[in-house]
Amino acid sequence: MTADTKTPFEHVNDVLAQLKEMRHYAKNNVETLTAQWLLFDGELKKLKHVSQIEALMTRQSELHDALNEEIDKLEELAVSLQPPPEEAQ
Repeated sequence: MTADTKTPFEHVNDVLAQLKEMRHYAKNNVETLTAQWLLFDGELKKLKHVSQIEALMTRQSELHDALNEEIDKLEELAVSLQPPPEEAQ
């Protein structure tokens, strides 16, 4: 289907799929950055880069949380937009 012929339900599901993919990558980014942080925490303190990295970790975590919240809301919306099942003849 083209964008012009998609139903609101289909559009919401497309956005949900994209947000879920973003959430997956955000989670992986947080985990990777945290692992790096733990390995090099002492070195970063010596180089005076602790606050910058902490700020990035916080912002990445906030993005992950915001994605979760929006996914929950859109999943509820998708349920309300789902067309009723067709009756068998």
